[in-house]
Order: sequence, then C-alpha cells, then structure tokens
Amino acid sequence: QVQLVESGGGLVQAGGSLRLSCAASGIIFRLYRMGWYRQAPGKQRELVAFITNVGNTNYADSVKGRFTISRDNAKNTAFLQMNRLKPDDTAVYYCNAQKVIQPVADYWGQGTQVTVSS
Repeated sequence: QVQLVESGGGLVQAGGSLRLSCAASGIIFRLYRMGWYRQAPGKQRELVAFITNVGNTNYADSVKGRFTISRDNAKNTAFLQMNRLKPDDTAVYYCNAQKVIQPVADYWGQGTQVTVSS
C-alpha cells in the first residue's frame, strides 16, 4: 500500500520559515519524481516545485529564491524548505510522487495546512 505522509505545516508570521516533509512508503522512492503542490481556498491546485529522480529541480516563479525542494533517497523522504513566507503562500500543501517510466504511477498525500499571517 502506497502512502505519502506530509508533516511540518502550521501557522507562521510573514517572513518566517517552515520545512515540510513527505515520507513515502510502498514505492521504490528513487524512481519517482517528487513534487509539492498547493491549493488555496477558491483556487486551483498549482505546482510549487518538483525534484526529479536524478535531482533536477524546478520551481514556480512565485517561490523561486524562497523555497528549496530536496530529497533523501535513503530515508524515502522529500522536503520543502520555505523561507520568507508571505500571506499569499497560505494553502494546503500536497506531496506528489510520479513515475513517468512504465508502468507509470501517480500518488498524492493527504495535504498539510500552511497559514501565513500578515
């Protein structure tokens, strides 16, 4: 059974930092591209960042220079370090694991709330 369990969300003041973690089980973690998405109230889910199975990264323009995605294949865990947080970063953050080679696969975590107060 595949599980992605996010942790690390919470309430923080603008300018503060949080570190999200996504612990994966039931998959061969090193084969998956790991991503973080977020969804604010009334808005569509959007990509925040992803890291490929070989360590290449990509970020949404809105978080470049403030957020850093990383992974620890030995611990089957992905991370999102979020610095200089803004109220616009308030959302539920979801972890995603995606395998693009056959057989393809796509899994989601349950989400963790991040609230940034002004």
